[in-house]
Amino acid sequence: MSGIIDQFSKFGAARLAAMLAVTLALVGFFGFVMLQMSKPSMSVLFSELSNQDVSAILKDLDTRGVKYELRGDGQTILVDKTVVPRLRLDLASKGIPAGGGVGYEIFDKGDAFSSTSFVQNINHLRALEGELSRTIRSISRVQAARVHLVIPEKRLFERDREPPRASIALKLAGELDAAQVRAVRHLVASAVDGLKPERVSIVDERGRLLADGAQAEQGMAGLGVEERQQSIEKRVKAQVEDIVASVVGHGRARVQVSAALDTNRVESRSETFDPESRVVRSSQNRTEAATTTEQNGAVTVGNELPGAQGGQGGATPPRDASNKNEEVVNYEISRTTRTEVLEGGRIKKLSVAVLVDGAYTRSAAGEMAYAPRPPEELERIGQLVRTAMGFDEARGDKVEVVNLRFAEAPSTVADLVEQSLMQRLLSFTKEDIVRFAELGVISLLTLIVLMVVVRPLLKQVLASDAPSRAMPSFMREGRVVIEERGTGDPASFPSVSGGASAAEIAQLSADAPSERMLAVAQIKGQLKAQSVEKIGALVSQNPADSVAVLRGWIHEKAPA
Repeated sequence: MSGIIDQFSKFGAARLAAMLAVTLALVGFFGFVMLQMSKPSMSVLFSELSNQDVSAILKDLDTRGVKYELRGDGQTILVDKTVVPRLRLDLASKGIPAGGGVGYEIFDKGDAFSSTSFVQNINHLRALEGELSRTIRSISRVQAARVHLVIPEKRLFERDREPPRASIALKLAGELDAAQVRAVRHLVASAVDGLKPERVSIVDERGRLLADGAQAEQGMAGLGVEERQQSIEKRVKAQVEDIVASVVGHGRARVQVSAALDTNRVESRSETFDPESRVVRSSQNRTEAATTTEQNGAVTVGNELPGAQGGQGGATPPRDASNKNEEVVNYEISRTTRTEVLEGGRIKKLSVAVLVDGAYTRSAAGEMAYAPRPPEELERIGQLVRTAMGFDEARGDKVEVVNLRFAEAPSTVADLVEQSLMQRLLSFTKEDIVRFAELGVISLLTLIVLMVVVRPLLKQVLASDAPSRAMPSFMREGRVVIEERGTGDPASFPSVSGGASAAEIAQLSADAPSERMLAVAQIKGQLKAQSVEKIGALVSQNPADSVAVLRGWIHEKAPA
């Protein structure tokens, strides 16, 4: 211990303070590295939560003793990646998160006997709106949804009743196409009694009207002319780009579609009669027979009395008799009544413009060479485009396929394949990328500290003893000269003046062992004399340094 204390006392206060500061910095740095390396990998438990859901989830996590982190203004909760599935299942069993609204669980709270019918109706409306919001949020591109229902109260002796209406506000992560908008409308309409899909209005978080419930009477199915036009153009463009890209390659074709719609609503009725197709509907036959007789003589009272015999006064034959036959037949002629309604928003004309790039080949020097596409290939591409878009010449559709060179040349096929492969390999989540970045920075800092700080310190600790390093150059040279006397091996002795060389000593060792020993002794004596003379000269030239070195040797303790 005394040697260690003496060694530290020689360093001085400034050097000791610097060493202590470096030691504390290293301890703190490596402690930070160990904490970061041992820190569990955090993953997202839930995101885009409301304040009520965040409060409920944090309360449950505190009860379980689970460590968590809050990000994104407190709307995103991160926990250990290994416990995410179990926590999601446990929280789902408790109805957490509720999604910022209440569902039918509102009837599980409170006393139904003490509630009035008005309160029960309000709770039923809230529960229905909350359940519809949760169902709409299950769609992949919908992040949040709010539903407002207007259901008129049923009254007695009311003939004309206002139908229900609904309004939906969506927060989207992307775009909803027309089919998804219709699906949302039919979903809400099917859940409310008497609600029609045409009376459901939908808006997004940017205030865009996705479905207009006020245009149901105009036959546009709640979609405006502009929305329907954009939907048609987007659908045709996607179909044409898909089939053209399979021929010229992805990113090597540009497609623009312009659709003209007819917004007029036309209703026509026609009635047609066919005289050839007659059917007997009814027939009627009527036969009449009449006879007229003539009497001779005057008309008497006796003849007119009841029971009088007409034969009195002589019988006369009938003078006139007639027969009448009448037949009435009613026929039914077939007729056709046709009512045709053409709703607005019909496609009146389609115009498609397709711009394709040429073909590229790589030369032996590695340069890309451009070549235009032949007209036959452009014609085949045009035929594919006409088939994909549903080309109708009578409607006036137009298709134009042009080959021009793009401003940027495409990458090689190998580069494209390699890029897609790298994309598949680097399919990490955002949390994984952040974790890898943290580990990379920590590893780089650790390497820098090891190379800049730790490595020089280890060199100083593992270097030769301090007295020999503190010795002046002339004394170290003298000690080296003394130690160069060798170990007895003739090959290690240098040649000296007046003595045998190393080669001669080796030859003597092979011939006579006694002569070899004499030669070795002679060389040792000569080396010792030369070393003593050289040391004496060095001491005489540097007396002060020599005294300091000798004093240090005297105070050194003998090894145990």
